[in-house]
Amino acid sequence: MGQGRYRVGFRSIVGMADPSSADRTPADRTPADRTPADRRGAERRPGIPLGRVLGVPVFLHASWLLLAAFVTFGYGRIVQGELHLPDLAAYSVGFGFVLCLVLSVLLHELGHAVTARRFGIRVRGITLELLGGYTEMEGDAPRPGVELLVSLAGPAVSLVLGLGAGAAALVLPDNTVPGQIAFQLAAANILVAIFNVLPGLPLDGGRALRAVVWSISNDRHLGTRVAGWTGRGIALATLALAALMYAGRLLAPFGLIFLLLIALTLWQGATGAIRLAKISARFPLIDVARLARPVFAVSTGTPLAEAERQAAEAGLANAALGVADSSGRLVALVHGDAAQAVPDQRRPWVPVDSVARDVGMLATIPVELRGEAVIRAVQAHPGSEYIVTSGDDVIGVLRLTDLAHLLEPSRTTR
Repeated sequence: MGQGRYRVGFRSIVGMADPSSADRTPADRTPADRTPADRRGAERRPGIPLGRVLGVPVFLHASWLLLAAFVTFGYGRIVQGELHLPDLAAYSVGFGFVLCLVLSVLLHELGHAVTARRFGIRVRGITLELLGGYTEMEGDAPRPGVELLVSLAGPAVSLVLGLGAGAAALVLPDNTVPGQIAFQLAAANILVAIFNVLPGLPLDGGRALRAVVWSISNDRHLGTRVAGWTGRGIALATLALAALMYAGRLLAPFGLIFLLLIALTLWQGATGAIRLAKISARFPLIDVARLARPVFAVSTGTPLAEAERQAAEAGLANAALGVADSSGRLVALVHGDAAQAVPDQRRPWVPVDSVARDVGMLATIPVELRGEAVIRAVQAHPGSEYIVTSGDDVIGVLRLTDLAHLLEPSRTTR
């Protein structure tokens, strides 16, 4: 569904039906002021654009700078001690190793991206960040076999890189800069390949496990739940390993913090995957015609309190308030969040127009849409409210909070 993310190590789950993340607006604009240009801006990925590789946009997350600084300093000190280099030369080698690591991560992610495109899955981009990177795709694999191949393509690339670097390390002389870098790259890439094939989400191996369960059960959601729970087990195992290694003095304090961060990220990713599976299983329940709230239109200039009184008197207290022109044509829609933010004592004096948006600014959803097609429409045009139409007629308003309540009734309120 929606979008997939293949990571070197970790995957963040996008809460598609979570009202808190569905309407990201610029800080200097209220939700009622949100424009189509704002919606396009909300889709911009965080990070520095680095260009395109094989047609895939590549971005660098600011968190990567922390890793770059740590590896440059830490590895530079190691090289300085072993090869007796001056400070500048040693830290230059450390930074060169950072660039090699970034290239390795990029190639890992390109393995996912190229394989996905081979099967017709559109790739939105690759982001390099603190704990590796991820490839964002528009849609999941159509079949379990495709899911398996896409998920394992990244670790396969890392394994090939690791073996190639290992072969180079055997040929290159010891106690030289090329030999040191080749050895470290071999160890890093082989470790990444092994770690990523562990069978639990959010790791690549978790997606492979999901593909296997999906193939056997013919139920993608079951596969996600199984892989999510095994991912939680891997997170707990990582936590236990960190504690044992630290107790045995095999791990420095920084290493402990790093492993704890990995365990926390794994747990969050696995938990998000389980939650997403529960949400996805409820997609068939989505019926826009039933979810849409009717529109109760009032004349322009009507005070907000009076509009709400008239709607309640008509038995439409839960309807969406609209603003009609002199001909009775709907021209604007009162933004629910903006209206709720008006204090009670001011509601008799605030006209509905001041908390309304022109209907032309709102995305539309055809009334006949059902199930996952509604989710795709919402993803394509992020917002908090949508005009539901039947041809040229306005049927009602779909609020994202109502959709979220349907998908996660235990987490939301109407």
